Amino acid sequence: MRGAVIHAPGDVRVEDRDTPKIVNPTDAVIRTVATCVCGSDLWDYRGINPITGPTPIGHEYVGIVEEVGGDVSQIKPGQFVIGSFFASDNTCPNCRNGYQSNCLHREFVGADGCQAEYVRVPLADGTLVATPGQPDEQHVASLLACSDVMGTGWYAAAAAEVKPGSTVAVVGDGAVGLSAVIAAKELGAERIIAMSRHESRQKLATEFGATDIVAERGEEGVARIKEMTGGIGADAVLECVGTAQSMQQALHSTRPGGNIGFVGVPHDVPIDGTELFYSHVALRGGPAPVRAYLPDLIERVLDGRINPGKVFDLTLPLEQAAEGYKAMDERRAIKALLRP
Repeated sequence: MRGAVIHAPGDVRVEDRDTPKIVNPTDAVIRTVATCVCGSDLWDYRGINPITGPTPIGHEYVGIVEEVGGDVSQIKPGQFVIGSFFASDNTCPNCRNGYQSNCLHREFVGADGCQAEYVRVPLADGTLVATPGQPDEQHVASLLACSDVMGTGWYAAAAAEVKPGSTVAVVGDGAVGLSAVIAAKELGAERIIAMSRHESRQKLATEFGATDIVAERGEEGVARIKEMTGGIGADAVLECVGTAQSMQQALHSTRPGGNIGFVGVPHDVPIDGTELFYSHVALRGGPAPVRAYLPDLIERVLDGRINPGKVFDLTLPLEQAAEGYKAMDERRAIKALLRP
């Protein structure tokens, strides 16, 4: 099969790779209908995460089940499925508590690279969710978004305890931040402040439900949030970047007693315990338990209530994966969808 492999910073190639096979009786092999480049993949592409040798890449996928192991009973060949980037049994105590991304038996699905024609998914019964029949083509992009960015944006809002009538600020205007705007709206936020300097992303944030745009960053951005909220800050702040500046911006934009949901993978993000202690701000984050939200998100997509697939503003054949990375790195694209 063909699949993307990162060789070094800035060097992604689509190459011949071995087609995945059933390894464990709980596995499934799917033929990908669509995959994509994630903002977190750019940490590798930019050399911020070390690359030690040629490595398959990608962790978002939707597709058709080709084959299942002997212990798989719920997922069937021929089904259209969506799965999380972490495989989970969906039965262990952590899964039952709603944290499938911390399953006691979790495996990173992206370890074998999902920007490929076929993907092996461990723990298939607990990881994959099938749609009722084959979805219309118009829904494929949004279903793909649910495999990561929409689920991650939803977790940011849930972790920050967004409630009906609340004021929410979203730090980050990438695909996750934009999806977090959708989540905040769906959870009933009355005011949603999207922090973005890019006109095209501002427009999409507004379309998704943002009521206000703040273009300033850092302490200037914090000052604008305070100005807009009577001097105290937002009830909930959704941190969707993962840098020291974005976390500080989130901390300082949250009112005393408010909550931060942080889902940007942290890179060199120190948090001062004394500052946090006196802020009265609560923090919750981590890898999103996407599997917990998939049934609900799939239903919302198929019912037409949400359309997170609009974050894909560049569609390319899988063979042009390198261009998808380049376009996202240069901020010419929010998110690149790849068609095998």
